[in-house]
Amino acid sequence: MSFSDSETSSHEYKTFRQISRDRLLYEMLQDSKSADSKSSWKVLIMDKVTVKVMSHSCKMADITDQGISLVEDLFRRREPLPSMDAVYFIQPSKENIVMLLSDMSGREPLYKKAYIYFSSHVPKDLLTRIKNDASVVPRIGALREMNLEYFSIDSQAFITDHERALEELFGDNAADSRKFDACLNVMASRIATVFASLKEFPYVRYKAAKGLDSASDNNSRALVPAKLAAAIWNHITTYKSSIPNFPQTETCEFLIVDRSVDQIAPVIHEWTYDAMCHDLLELEGNKYIHEVPSKTGGDPEKKEVLLEDHDPVWLELRHAHIAEASERLHEKMTNFTSKNKAAQLQQRDANELSTRDLQKMVQALPQYNEQMEKLSIHVQIAGKLNKIIRDVGLRQLGQLEQDLVFGDAGTKEVIHFLRSNQNAPCENKLRLLMIYGCVYPEKFEGDKAVKLMQLAKLSRADMKTVKNMKLLEASSDSRKSSNGGFSLKFDSAKTKHAERQDRTGEEETWALFRFYPKIEELIEKLNKRELPKDEYQCMNTSPTPSNRATTHGSSGAPQPPSGKTGQPHSMRSRRTATWARTRNSDDGTSSDSVLKCISTDFRKMGQRIFIFIIGGATRSELRVCHKLTAKLRREVVLGTTSIDDPPQYITKLKLLSEKELSMEDINV
Repeated sequence: MSFSDSETSSHEYKTFRQISRDRLLYEMLQDSKSADSKSSWKVLIMDKVTVKVMSHSCKMADITDQGISLVEDLFRRREPLPSMDAVYFIQPSKENIVMLLSDMSGREPLYKKAYIYFSSHVPKDLLTRIKNDASVVPRIGALREMNLEYFSIDSQAFITDHERALEELFGDNAADSRKFDACLNVMASRIATVFASLKEFPYVRYKAAKGLDSASDNNSRALVPAKLAAAIWNHITTYKSSIPNFPQTETCEFLIVDRSVDQIAPVIHEWTYDAMCHDLLELEGNKYIHEVPSKTGGDPEKKEVLLEDHDPVWLELRHAHIAEASERLHEKMTNFTSKNKAAQLQQRDANELSTRDLQKMVQALPQYNEQMEKLSIHVQIAGKLNKIIRDVGLRQLGQLEQDLVFGDAGTKEVIHFLRSNQNAPCENKLRLLMIYGCVYPEKFEGDKAVKLMQLAKLSRADMKTVKNMKLLEASSDSRKSSNGGFSLKFDSAKTKHAERQDRTGEEETWALFRFYPKIEELIEKLNKRELPKDEYQCMNTSPTPSNRATTHGSSGAPQPPSGKTGQPHSMRSRRTATWARTRNSDDGTSSDSVLKCISTDFRKMGQRIFIFIIGGATRSELRVCHKLTAKLRREVVLGTTSIDDPPQYITKLKLLSEKELSMEDINV
């Protein structure tokens, strides 16, 4: 099955993650079956990068279904299997080519035949090196560029896996480091493979540098989005002429920004279930470890649970407010136990159970136990989160954070909070001061910063984190404050200090749900073609995009617009919200997959929108992409160097000038 077949054989709309999976399983693994041994098992050989690419898109069961019996590391000693074919999915590096030729050359190669797939573009010298080995060429069953080197962490998000991007691109003396260009080049190559995989030709827009001064470091930081855009554009223009059936006219929108576009989103307390799990619980990636009673009666046993898309309860609740998630979990548990036969029978007196009742209970128990376990885990997690919220006094802090952002609180309220909450966690006080610094930059000049530090009982290292925000501000297109401080405000002429404006027309049902990331405004403006051209420039020759309402036919080619897809800009109201409200829910396994709720008809979706954030993205920004996909009827895909939770982001910000810190301090 070719890539185009896998994408268009059904009218069902496929997310970029589904397309990635199909390419790996069908275009690579399925097509690598040799004509004379269709039923034979194969070996899959990958390097450190491609094994991560594969694991983010496919499950092991998917791989074995395509005839893979063994998965091997390219650089580990491997047992010769001369009767089996091997599929190589590797990066096109000199070291990898040397290992490949070592495997397949000579009289006794490790494998019968090699099907070679490269994750990105192969340099000509390496290709020549393979072709010049006379013993290897006859043993090659396929030699292709997959152009797939990104890591799909969500149905609508990918990372380039650059955990040190902030430090290498925006840190002290970053421009003088060899890592600067290396980081940008690899990042550009991996981002470009997204468009190669989806066969999308984007309008490449980027945040332009504004107000450059004579300092070379500031110039370099400000030019990062432009440099990345230029590097991506070079790859895409190559794809136009080298990839079969690659579009020759623009098919989607792509916007590149850096972390300076919104320095509040990474540190403010987000109140969704997903964000709070990663912020307040000690997760290892997406892994939650909890204790369950021992079956033998001993000490409790530790059990791992993955909070990922395969869990329907997680998929439904992850973007819900923590209060809503808690209520819905309670309702699900109540409804499930009241409707499930096994639960009903278990609640009856054992003497009243007939043989038929017992038989029904036994038949229902496996499914009952599985569903009950899933619900119980989330009930436990929600309970733990609510306890932390109460114990730490997070509602009071959260209210102050959002009041600061929207101009309803100032210095007086911050000082009152710090004096009244001397024992609050240092990280929470630091995050509050980081938000305060974004709204009131003049309060961090001279001795004022020292006094705030002393009042909050923070160390100099913590306060340096606040000052390091200026390094990112050098790349921001917002106006500098008159006193030389840094300001992230879009409108310096406001009568009150407000970093963000309230949005009207959209009821605010939940308390502390007032905050929204800046990219929500940017994506909506991009959808309506209202991005300021001087602030967001375009690499394409003709900067006028095709109609944003363009929809796709079954072939994926642009079709005439069938109607308006963009909605009027929705703003959030200022009505007083309640902490919780009633919401009906009938079971524990429903899913609110955005694309499923919109439509399964591919033709009804508009052109994709891609946004890439250099320096890390937040879970609130991922939530926005899911929300706007439903609202705009266009799949919004978030790309970034890494997904960071607040503690990770704060540590990375310290690394911009703290040479003694290392990445080991970051709990990735």
